[in-house]
Amino acid sequence: MLMEFTEVEPDGGCGCPGCGARSLARRHAARPPATGPAARGARRAAVLVAAVGTALGGATSAIAAVPRAAAADTPAPTPVSPQGEVAGPFGGEGEQPRTLLRATTREEVIARAQVWVDKKVPYSMSRYWSDGYRQDCSGFISMAWGLGSSQTTWTLPNFADRIAKDDLQPGDALIYNDSANPQGGSHAVLFGGWTDSSHTRYTAYEQTSPNTIRRSTPYAYWSHSGSYLPYRYRGLAPAADGAAFPGAVWFGTGQTNQYVKRLGELLVQRGGGRFYTEGPDATWSEADRRATQAFQLAQGWTGTEADGVPGKDTWATLVAGRGRDIPPEAPQPVPPTVPTVPTLPPVPTVPTVPTLPTVPTLPPVPRVPGTPAPAFPGVDAFGPGRVNAAVQLLGEQLVRTGFGGFYRVGPGPEWTESDRRNVEAFQLAQGWTGSEADGYPGPHTWRLLFG
Repeated sequence: MLMEFTEVEPDGGCGCPGCGARSLARRHAARPPATGPAARGARRAAVLVAAVGTALGGATSAIAAVPRAAAADTPAPTPVSPQGEVAGPFGGEGEQPRTLLRATTREEVIARAQVWVDKKVPYSMSRYWSDGYRQDCSGFISMAWGLGSSQTTWTLPNFADRIAKDDLQPGDALIYNDSANPQGGSHAVLFGGWTDSSHTRYTAYEQTSPNTIRRSTPYAYWSHSGSYLPYRYRGLAPAADGAAFPGAVWFGTGQTNQYVKRLGELLVQRGGGRFYTEGPDATWSEADRRATQAFQLAQGWTGTEADGVPGKDTWATLVAGRGRDIPPEAPQPVPPTVPTVPTLPPVPTVPTVPTLPTVPTLPPVPRVPGTPAPAFPGVDAFGPGRVNAAVQLLGEQLVRTGFGGFYRVGPGPEWTESDRRNVEAFQLAQGWTGSEADGYPGPHTWRLLFG
């Protein structure tokens, strides 16, 4: 049934909820010119607010209970959020809000808010986005809740119920009304979920200058924190005993809510208890991801279907008790018993190998005065597996300088442990220790050896 309103000035002493709402809206709305279409539109909007307040059973009492703004806190940023008046789609008078609220879900509220975040909708108190809503903070909340018009922070509570801080869930709103500056000082943000278990920070979807943002915000806000009040839209469709999938937005890093806890409890019932050392609880953790992934893999799903984040199929399978349980952790294989090795007869003594003669020390090679020492070939020339002329040159110089005592054969072009031990002996003779005497020649060792 289409309703038509007639402008009637209420008696100043009338105390009914509708007249009270109209009086409040007139006191706090921006004052339009005294005559002309703007004045008529503002009066008509006030009458509509009064009608909605009456139909909703005195919900305007929630507005009247809003406390005066507390002293402003000092932390930045301060919102730039002046707002327009109650207006229909695209600013026209259009169809104003009716008593029948549009039903929606929390997932739909967050999804609509995310569209403005993705589009970076510019802030404006006079312009309207392509979906018909005014581009200020209260127009943003009106859009997310799916209201039939762009409201103000003073009229949004007509469509919501006051709730406690601990009852906040994604899709609720935090609203601050500044009685000293109703149009320019008031502000509202959409609650997107707690980011910590102590409930000191949350994800805020917010329309402020220069455009729509989604950011971690201290509770309740950066400034005037004690004056923001939590509200829940009355048109939210209740979940059917947790059977319906609440939406992927509720799960993942930083999420704390009842659905995370419900998921953990379902996973424990299906064999996922071994992934939890404590809980499960309402805060998403790596244990939730691993248990979810184990359940998805147990169903034979792979790739993105087994990413550890529940989707509709995962949730429906868990809630209905269908599918395969999470298998127990595979037991570690027991090593086979090694049979006892029979005692072997003593090995006959091998005759002593005669001592090899010591390699004689080669006389130093005379160097022509002014002739530079051979260039250091680099550390990669030496070490196990290296075969090159530099290795042989090094060994011959070690023998010449009296540090060839570990050679039994050679020196030759193939690196051996004898080369390393002779280099180590030379380095220790220089008074070096630790990594400086590791038996591998560096530029300094090379320079002293050939100097």
